Amino acid sequence: IAAGGQHTLALKADGTVIAWGSNSAGQLGDGTQVSRSSPGPVNGLAGVSEVAAGYFHSIALAGDGTLWSWGYNYQGVLGQGDQDQRNTPTRIAGLPLVASFAMGAGHTLALGRDGTVWAFGTNGSGQVGDGSTTDRFSPVQVTGLANVTALAGGGNHSLALRADGTVWSWGKNYSGELGDGTNTDRSRPAPVPGLTGVVAIAAGDSFSFALKADGTVLAWGANWSGQLGDGSGLEKTSPTPVPALASIASLSGGGTGAMAL
Repeated sequence: IAAGGQHTLALKADGTVIAWGSNSAGQLGDGTQVSRSSPGPVNGLAGVSEVAAGYFHSIALAGDGTLWSWGYNYQGVLGQGDQDQRNTPTRIAGLPLVASFAMGAGHTLALGRDGTVWAFGTNGSGQVGDGSTTDRFSPVQVTGLANVTALAGGGNHSLALRADGTVWSWGKNYSGELGDGTNTDRSRPAPVPGLTGVVAIAAGDSFSFALKADGTVLAWGANWSGQLGDGSGLEKTSPTPVPALASIASLSGGGTGAMAL
């Protein structure tokens, strides 16, 4: 199940998707712009393995490795090569077979089955990772990344986990969310210094997490609401251990809060 700005998607066991809520931009994928207060089918989708909901758009990954999008398309968030709204799911062209994907506020990251990373959407802070700050209406390959196993999208920044346990970051860095000890935006991926042995990553609006193999967690970035969990309320531009967390299995970052299981 996935919750967006004002709509919800649910993936059923048979690989179909249902949706409900606001439909002002076609984000329910039923071919209309009529909002719905009870679940209804998303048209034309089958064999789906993963869904995600943005503010006014939706994305689904099918088991055959194809990625599909629908809804509002400002600044190319649908990856369809234009800014035209889609009221039903449309396959995103120009991608290799996709293993998984992650969404930020206005950009999407796709992990190829070959370990490459692709991205599209808003790019004012370099969060697409192609060395530019130009919005990308179609997928482009993120430069300098290979052997990637997982992705996380923050508000306007991006994270990638490589098979060697290192974490790479790029995009907006106003609050230190890239973890490189600075507040300088970066439009190409670079490793987060000092991070090794990482098995999972997560991102919130302006902050980031890394879960290590021993079940401990490190966090960095914005902390004005205590989202880094270190009790300080102070921004951290480099990874900092989250006290009192041990034997953690997974993490989730939200707008200004986080959860660990």
